[in-house]
Amino acid sequence: MATEESIKNFSIKSKSIFEQISRDVVGQKSVVEACVIAMIAGGNILLEGVPGVGKTRLVRTLGRVFDLPFNRIQFTPDLMPADVTGTNIIVKDKDGNSKFEFQRGPIFSSIILADEINRATPKTQSALLEAMQEHTVTVMGNSYKLDEPFFVLATQNPIEQDGTYPLPEAQMDRFMFKIIVKNPNLDELMDIVTMTQKSMDECSDAACNASELLEMRQTANEILVAEDVLRYAMTLCLATHPDSECKTKAAMKYIQVGASPRSGQALISAAKVKALLDGRYNVSYEDVNYLAYPVLRHRIKLNFEAIADRVSADGVIKMILDEIKK
Repeated sequence: MATEESIKNFSIKSKSIFEQISRDVVGQKSVVEACVIAMIAGGNILLEGVPGVGKTRLVRTLGRVFDLPFNRIQFTPDLMPADVTGTNIIVKDKDGNSKFEFQRGPIFSSIILADEINRATPKTQSALLEAMQEHTVTVMGNSYKLDEPFFVLATQNPIEQDGTYPLPEAQMDRFMFKIIVKNPNLDELMDIVTMTQKSMDECSDAACNASELLEMRQTANEILVAEDVLRYAMTLCLATHPDSECKTKAAMKYIQVGASPRSGQALISAAKVKALLDGRYNVSYEDVNYLAYPVLRHRIKLNFEAIADRVSADGVIKMILDEIKK
């Protein structure tokens, strides 16, 4: 059970985190909130948006605000798995004898920015699979543990498909959230241009270190979830399957494959953080409904009828929520 002191510390830290992020990122409040929720909950994030909407800047800012080791990997078609994980190289010891020594790759950091992840080949994309789920890297039979906390924050461009490789379902499922980064509105665009005319430098300061982040995660894990709310969240996940006991009309009409059990885990973990950020000590139905979109939109596979009717994943999720909503 979370103590009053730990909840108070969580509130103070979270307020400081949002204040510092706002110094470098204009608008995008829902995107920033979702990123912070996922990082406190310990999940990976996929940011999707057209070029120039601030995806990379946001990730760099998160790395600075959370005061964690940060590495950026620019994904390109010629990037190899060893460029990500590292490889064994031949070195000479003090006696002049040759031996293999593991040279760590950029993945050995706390925050990994996988920029334009869909530009690399599937072989290279798969180098992230083990790290994203088990937080380990295996090279030539030897496993290396990654330091905690560890996150992969990936970006991709939804409109440019030439020379790209769509992420496989298994890898998409390892992202806690898929967040859509939209274009700024008029006032936000004016603020962005005004700010960048003065300086392109980022001025946010550290607000939370690794141990404090892990403490916040532990506090969130201890938040209560009523059995009815838990049942509702799991019903929502099963409602995306056209052949499950909780199937919905929308799922039967538009979904080919529903969300995996990881969606239920992500939904509850994130809902606990959301509740604390809103100043509540227990998870509500509204938390589950709010987080359904980033948790489920990349975990459901639409069928041809959805494409023909021009129904998006978010549209299908809304239909399902309307059918089961409390």
